[in-house]
Amino acid sequence: MVPEGGPVYDSPMLPAPCYVIADAHLGVAPAETERELLGFLRAFPSDGRSLVIDGDLFDFWFEWREAVPRRGVRVLGELARLHDAGIEILWIAGNHDCWGGDVLRHDLGLTYHVGPWRGTIGGWDTLIEHGDGLRAVEDAPYRRLRRVLRHPWSVTAYRWIHPDLGTWLALRSSHTSRHMRPRDGGEGLRRVATSVLSSAEAPQLYVLAHSHVAALEPLGGGIFANPGAWLDGPQGLRITADRVERILWRSGGVESGHSLPHPQR
Repeated sequence: MVPEGGPVYDSPMLPAPCYVIADAHLGVAPAETERELLGFLRAFPSDGRSLVIDGDLFDFWFEWREAVPRRGVRVLGELARLHDAGIEILWIAGNHDCWGGDVLRHDLGLTYHVGPWRGTIGGWDTLIEHGDGLRAVEDAPYRRLRRVLRHPWSVTAYRWIHPDLGTWLALRSSHTSRHMRPRDGGEGLRRVATSVLSSAEAPQLYVLAHSHVAALEPLGGGIFANPGAWLDGPQGLRITADRVERILWRSGGVESGHSLPHPQR
């Protein structure tokens, strides 16, 4: 397991065009959600050079020493294939899939990162976080619970539970959070983004997920973006050297939507 705040990303640069998706919640999502994601990965855009998964690809992911949850296994195969084809893949841990480790990082070859990631994507100074626990007041109880759930002792203890039982327990307990839409309509994370992008060390691009509320707007001195939830429809972001744009995935390919230019170009 990678501790929270995990290792610094080995090479904090991702090539563009970079595609960003989040919050598919495989394992409990409708079968069509997984089929659309498989279609996207199998026909990954020919211009794509990197992929960011901004958390909660799975509704539950945990690595026992010799077992992992079987739901969504075909997606893992496609990610491994993309990696082998030279596509760089960065997976930011979400609140549902924060117990990753050797299977994702070594067996599949992905860069699995717990905590905020800051680096360069196609020339953009970029900060990426999943978004859970960032709201100062509303998320205070969750932050306390998160420290317990991610503590190495808790992880070790959970490994003693049979994988079938452990997966069943996790999926039952996660029901509330995966179906919950923020009462503030995503405004809480927008306030977080406003504060970050107005700070002295602000990135040019700040990407959050978690709220299931897609966004792309200028804030402070930079741009705030949320890819939206793949669970709610095949959507995401595309980052190039010149701009960031919202996208929809259709069987015929990527459809571009609202976009914003690089602030310095």
